[in-house]
Amino acid sequence: MGLVVGLDAGGTSTRTLVLDLDGTRLGAGVAGGANPNSHPPERAAAHIRQALTAALDGLNPAKVEAGVLGMAGSSKLTDPAVAALFEAAWAGAGLRCPMRVITDCEAAFATGTASPDGTVLIAGTGSIAARIERHELVSTVGGHGWLLGDEGSAFWLGREAVRATLVALEQDAVDALHTAVLDHAAVPALPRREQWRRLITAVNATPPIHLATYAPLVTAHSTAPSADRIIGDAVTALADLAEAARPGHDRTPIVLVGSLIHAQPLGARLKRELATRTTAPVHVATEGAAGAAWLAAVKVLGETAPRPA
Repeated sequence: MGLVVGLDAGGTSTRTLVLDLDGTRLGAGVAGGANPNSHPPERAAAHIRQALTAALDGLNPAKVEAGVLGMAGSSKLTDPAVAALFEAAWAGAGLRCPMRVITDCEAAFATGTASPDGTVLIAGTGSIAARIERHELVSTVGGHGWLLGDEGSAFWLGREAVRATLVALEQDAVDALHTAVLDHAAVPALPRREQWRRLITAVNATPPIHLATYAPLVTAHSTAPSADRIIGDAVTALADLAEAARPGHDRTPIVLVGSLIHAQPLGARLKRELATRTTAPVHVATEGAAGAAWLAAVKVLGETAPRPA
């Protein structure tokens, strides 16, 4: 029996799933992030090959009939040099079928529902909402990247936590979130002005994407006044993204996906906020690679392709 493979490549991790055409899971692999906008393309491509190799361990790659790579930053592959790196990683894992690249939005939506139409909201390292029609992305809202936007994302949460801490140090009004931020940045107990300087130095000494590592502190200290405000702003921003991506009075499904959807209380507050804005069904997707693999199976079998077991 033939096989299909699906990948979900984000800024933080890359996950791969191999299915047979009955939808049975035969292999899975995990590697580091493979978004070529967040990582050097050479490293991103290496993570693709690593995840594929792990998932195909003990299987014959030549039996893979179709493969789908769902990827954040997929537009980067319009650069022939970057595309060549990813094609080499694909072939290096032993795959002979074409590498079909789709957005992480399309893969995520297919994970949450078999409906061909609807809206997907991704809230992970970055954030974006997309309109899906006939399994394909037709429009997006947000997703501008950490430098230009990604409101409500883990990067945004982390940056807001650090900014709030700097303001609190200036005003000598530190709460539990601010203390956690200082600990995370390894800033010792010093006079507030010196802590302010040390925090700025520590944050600027790391790659910008490292700000996303501060995001879990916000939800972990959600009862702190500063964290509650940040979470509230994130929920509003994410709900606005989803709403902006949909036609008025749309009843097609909304699929939520990303690490922040599972981070409480943010995820629960987001679902409640959406429930006040729409009566459309809201689904939570947990595994983008499964959606990518199912879309690969649809390529072989059509709409009758079984969902991953």
